[in-house]
Amino acid sequence: MSVVAIAAVVAAYLLGTFPSALLAGRRRGVDPTQSGSGNPGTTNVLRTAGRQAAALTLVGDVGKGVVAAALGWAAGGHGLGVACGVAAVVGHVAPVTRGFRGGKGVATGAGMLLVLYPLLVLVAALAFAMAFAVTRIISVGSLTAAVTVPVAAAIGGVPGRELAGLVVCGVLVVGRHADNIRRIARGQEPGATLRR
Repeated sequence: MSVVAIAAVVAAYLLGTFPSALLAGRRRGVDPTQSGSGNPGTTNVLRTAGRQAAALTLVGDVGKGVVAAALGWAAGGHGLGVACGVAAVVGHVAPVTRGFRGGKGVATGAGMLLVLYPLLVLVAALAFAMAFAVTRIISVGSLTAAVTVPVAAAIGGVPGRELAGLVVCGVLVVGRHADNIRRIARGQEPGATLRR
């Protein structure tokens, strides 16, 4: 890997650590890491700080994936775009700036897909919408989308290394939903309730 590629991946990781949820929550006097589920992501911000803060969080988290993927693509091609997108997801999920306690990577991963695989965004959105429509549980929609994306990518013939990056993202998202999965299994996962 070239120096430029390494620098791009490191920059993408650092970009992924940008604390969108914390900044948006503070505008409403809420620290999402200390409220609700404690997760610094859009869903918890939605439940604890309201729609406006959640929208800002979503834009920030998606933006991290968009910028990271675009940076990599511009610096070294589509494959580096994937590597940088994955690095941003890792930065969001495990930020060195917050003791490796981050969000779940869904929105940042979606931002990467928007740049590199826009058709997969439609597939993921459809999978999310169908699962959410049936269960009314956001985490079930997110998990369904995370599993669907690499499967759809494999069916669509995405090159091996790039597919591996999408698999890594899917595994990260599913792994970060471990608590949600346990609550779902117990029938205790909250549904679509939120603050105004």
